[in-house]
Amino acid sequence: MAIITYREALNQALREEMRRDPRVFLIGEEVGVYQGAYKVSQNLLEEFGPKRVVDTPISEAGFVGVGIGAAMVGLRPVVEMMTFNFAIVALDQIVNHAAKILYMSGGQFRVPMVIRGPGGPAVQLAAQHSQGMESYFYHVPGLKVVRPSTPRDAKGLLKSAIRDDNPVIFIESETLYGTKGEVPDDEYTIPLGVAEVKREGTDVTVIGWMGMLHRALEVAQDLEKEGISVEVVDPRTLRPMDTSTILESVKKTHHAVVLEAGAGFAGLGAEIATLITEGAFDYLDSPVVRVTGANAPMPYAKNLERAKVPDKARIIAGIKQALAV
Repeated sequence: MAIITYREALNQALREEMRRDPRVFLIGEEVGVYQGAYKVSQNLLEEFGPKRVVDTPISEAGFVGVGIGAAMVGLRPVVEMMTFNFAIVALDQIVNHAAKILYMSGGQFRVPMVIRGPGGPAVQLAAQHSQGMESYFYHVPGLKVVRPSTPRDAKGLLKSAIRDDNPVIFIESETLYGTKGEVPDDEYTIPLGVAEVKREGTDVTVIGWMGMLHRALEVAQDLEKEGISVEVVDPRTLRPMDTSTILESVKKTHHAVVLEAGAGFAGLGAEIATLITEGAFDYLDSPVVRVTGANAPMPYAKNLERAKVPDKARIIAGIKQALAV
């Protein structure tokens, strides 16, 4: 196992898939000469040339549309958003075209493309650049939505996303690009739609992804000293959702806490809480607890930014509320 950064894992996935399949190409702002806003596409232009690593103008609707057309005629584009907040400009292309063309063409045209880039809480990038964007997409039939939390998952899931015959929204995290983890040296993929238990426990199930996953793992370690055993589940793919892994964990622990960095109203945390209530109601010893971000735009000031996103204290409080301790 090599220990590499989240950024390097994504770069490896792109490089390996571009070598494996000449139909794969990367397109987006600054992906070529500048090597990516966060250096995910480092050295790809040098190896694959400007026809497969394509720098674009600042026109998200335009280059997402180019990707959709390319996918319809047999290529496999990977479209990079400098930040997923900019995908708002291309929502018509993503929601009304990429997601619906297979259905509206009666199965004649597939759209095998990946739209990827960083999203969610950042570091002092304020309200327009620090939004949790997954909620804009997982409600749309025809889209798959992936949020990888570790370098190993980032590489394996991106490779699977590129090989998938459907449009995949692949949202990374700016705050995780520099984090390190073990990544297998051998060729591997991770199937879309499969969750993973990141830590075994017996008292309470905590479901979280991206930054919330890492915070949950820290909390689990702290609470172990108090005799509370926390099981941590990472959905990895938000749509399709692996409900069976989540439900099996809750049936074992009888308590559930769902973490979400974004605003809680109508968020994925509410959907997961409902899935648990519908699928494991008889096993629950207390209501499902949600710990979410504040219902406010992301502030710029550091102290207010920290208050917006759930911290360890709030997560611990949520776990103790579920356990009534």
